[in-house]
Amino acid sequence: MHVTWSPEDLAFRDEVRDFLDAELSPEMRRAARLMTSVYAPHDLGMAWQAILHARGWAAPAWPVEYGGCGWSAAQRYIFASEMAAAGAPPLSPMGIGMCGPVLIGHGTTEQKAYYLPRMLTGEHHWCQGYSEPGSGSDLASLQMAAVDDGDHFVCTGHKLWTTHANVANWIFCLVRTSQERIPQQGITFLLIDMATPGIEVGPILMLSGEHIQNDVFFTDVRVPKANVVGKVGEGWTVAKYLMEFERGGGVSTPGLKARLARVRDMAAREGVLSDLGPRLAALAIEIDALAAVELQILANLSQGDAPGAKSSMMKTVGTELSQRLTELALEAAGDYGAAYQPHATRPGGPTPNYRPPVDQGHVGPDHSLTVAAKYLNDRAGSIYAGTNEIQRNIIAKAVLGL
Repeated sequence: MHVTWSPEDLAFRDEVRDFLDAELSPEMRRAARLMTSVYAPHDLGMAWQAILHARGWAAPAWPVEYGGCGWSAAQRYIFASEMAAAGAPPLSPMGIGMCGPVLIGHGTTEQKAYYLPRMLTGEHHWCQGYSEPGSGSDLASLQMAAVDDGDHFVCTGHKLWTTHANVANWIFCLVRTSQERIPQQGITFLLIDMATPGIEVGPILMLSGEHIQNDVFFTDVRVPKANVVGKVGEGWTVAKYLMEFERGGGVSTPGLKARLARVRDMAAREGVLSDLGPRLAALAIEIDALAAVELQILANLSQGDAPGAKSSMMKTVGTELSQRLTELALEAAGDYGAAYQPHATRPGGPTPNYRPPVDQGHVGPDHSLTVAAKYLNDRAGSIYAGTNEIQRNIIAKAVLGL
């Protein structure tokens, strides 16, 4: 795919490059390059968010009146492309990328005024309370109870696989405020302060040795009714709106292109480019095709439209391309990649804010430090945000009319 940018777009690209050259330190670039998850380590992500916020670039997709950039679709794509090419760390999506758009679309004036500025500064760091034991892709079966008690709901239940709950100070939750014949009814979208008494967070250590996901237990947690987004009992509508942004409201193909370039470079350094070349070329074509769709989605978003069913397609194709990239990276790294073994514990047991000591005991080249951990971590890509099987069902119904 060849895209011709206007002179104004090229000037904007140069502005972004100058900014990245000045503000993105070599230490930040290397830390981002060694990420083994789609999420940056908390301290790295927050430091980079502070830099972007100071420039006014923390929330490119938000309307200007709430602190957004007012950029065109082309500018958003250029910005994401330059960030990916420079190796900038991603910002946590749960606040700015997910809860923020929901508040802009469904929140009260008071909620927008209070929460949105604190998302931008990083004072509030968010996590997502959706999945429960037995309620993952079948999210409408969730059972975390929110009992009416005057001006509050009293919440009791268990959320699972909650990314960054160990470092977040706010969580947006789907809770059940009533039992109805149709499970999607009686669900409410609720904002909860993680410092509220009755909340307990437990770590879930991953195959890659990291602590990113968590159990979150709620026991008689009192939440003001003012924290309901939308209407009580109609949270499923709010949740579906949010999931469109979670699955396809961001800009993902520039990151795939940057990763493809790094895998190609790794294969060349290891002398296996001729072996992997055809598969890398096939991936490049598929990423370009996905980028064309993404540009269409961005154009629609700039006109105020939600991503719709295309978000399911972006999520499905994007995560499967990502998994194929990790497989090729593992092949390109060869024995050096396979030799990497992260440690799941430190002396005394698991550490809540633990990150794998990627530099300890590694004898291979720098580019192979984390390929095995990335491969293991990315197996979850086709499961989180709704399994790809579920996404194909959504596409079949919403697009094909089946």
